[in-house]
Amino acid sequence: MEKLKDIDQLTRKAEDIRYSIIDMIAEAGSGHPGGSLSGVDIGTVLYFNEMNYDSKNPYLEDRDRFILSKGHAAPLLYALLAHAGYFDRSELKTLRKYKSRLQGHPASYMLPGVEVSTGSLGQGLSISCGIALVGKLDKKDFRVYTLLGDGELDEGQVWEAAMFAPHKKLDNLCTIVDRNRLQIDGDTEKVMALEPLRAKWDAFGWHTILIDGHNISEILNAFKEFNSVKNKPTMILAQTVKGKGVSFMENKAGWHGKAPNKDELEQALKEIKERMDA
Repeated sequence: MEKLKDIDQLTRKAEDIRYSIIDMIAEAGSGHPGGSLSGVDIGTVLYFNEMNYDSKNPYLEDRDRFILSKGHAAPLLYALLAHAGYFDRSELKTLRKYKSRLQGHPASYMLPGVEVSTGSLGQGLSISCGIALVGKLDKKDFRVYTLLGDGELDEGQVWEAAMFAPHKKLDNLCTIVDRNRLQIDGDTEKVMALEPLRAKWDAFGWHTILIDGHNISEILNAFKEFNSVKNKPTMILAQTVKGKGVSFMENKAGWHGKAPNKDELEQALKEIKERMDA
């Protein structure tokens, strides 16, 4: 995969990913658009600029690994993999259908490019710690990237991994929190307050970076900073908007797990297409 280094190219690719996400969820009649859309810009920079991989040889030993801990955002991962060449984009239309490889949550035994089956929240960071530690022990140069939802931080296992990674000095581990401030039951600060979030990760011994998760330049710089950090893991707290890029979905908890109807689909795709053509 040839890397996209130009911000305009990455921005356009992100819109293309958004289009695919909305289209496949509408076709399936179910899925999770809100948390998929909020992670698009981060995922686009990861797959089209930052990570080293070969989509035609998905099990290369030295490939960088991406773990989607918030597995319900599977449409995001599927769109990224399809656009990166792991499988034909036409397969996105099979999301959640009988015998499809694109299940409601990612299944690693079914689809190349899915490193780990996820969906049970809170487990992705622990798995990533294990992979990163193996990389260190085997003296490999690959890096491990993990995307967590902010509502997912309610899970206690996350904080066990938060202690483990700095203890093992896993500087090959980069975790990103999709901080859109909404989970299925509403505002994260009302369900289970997370703030002061940066201070918590700092206290655990992580190198912590705060960014606008929709600013491509800031995302690029955050990964560049991660690659310069030694002897500690990196946490990128990405301030995002749930449903980003579709006006009627933005900042609405109700779009956590609901497919658009025919009229909503037309409006959503029209908005995205207008930005792509601008």
